[in-house]
Amino acid sequence: MAKKTAHVSETPATQWLRAHRVEFTEHPYDYVDHGGTAESSRQLGVDEHAVVKTLVMQDQDAKPLIILMHGDRQVSTKNLARQIGAKKVEPCKPEVAQRHSGYLVGGTSPFGLRKAMPVYAESSILALERIWINGGRRGFLVGLAPTVLTEVLGAQAVQAADPASAG
Repeated sequence: MAKKTAHVSETPATQWLRAHRVEFTEHPYDYVDHGGTAESSRQLGVDEHAVVKTLVMQDQDAKPLIILMHGDRQVSTKNLARQIGAKKVEPCKPEVAQRHSGYLVGGTSPFGLRKAMPVYAESSILALERIWINGGRRGFLVGLAPTVLTEVLGAQAVQAADPASAG
C-alpha cells in the first residue's frame, strides 16, 4: 500500500493557489510557539534561508503591507521604507496584522489575504530554486517556485534585508 501523506484541510491560501493553478506541495509540521522558521526548517529538513516568512507591516499612515523575507534574515524597516517611498515602516501589532490578513500570527500567508495590500519580496528570494512559505495555518508550509510571488501574486522585489542579519 502506498504511504499516505498527511493532507491539511483547505485554507484561504490553498484555495487561492488552486484557483490560480499554482503547483505546490503541502508540508505540515508540529507548530511550536515562537519556534519560527528555525523550527519549521528543522522539522521539514529544509534550509532556513529558503523558508520565507510573511510579515504584516504598516507605513506612517497605518496602511498595511506585506514583506516576504528569508527565514534567517531580518527586515531593515529603514531600507524597506526608503524603497517603497514611505516615511517609515513598522511591524503591525498581532491583532492588527490578523485583522488585515485574516490569518493568525504564525500562520500568515501572502495568498488569500482578507484585505488587498501591497506585497514586497526580498529580491534574493526570487533567485532560489524553491521556497517554503506559510500555507495559511500554523504548522503548515507550502513549497512552490518563487516566481509565483512576482508572476502570480504580483509582489514587487525590494532589497530590505538587514545587512547585520546575514549569516
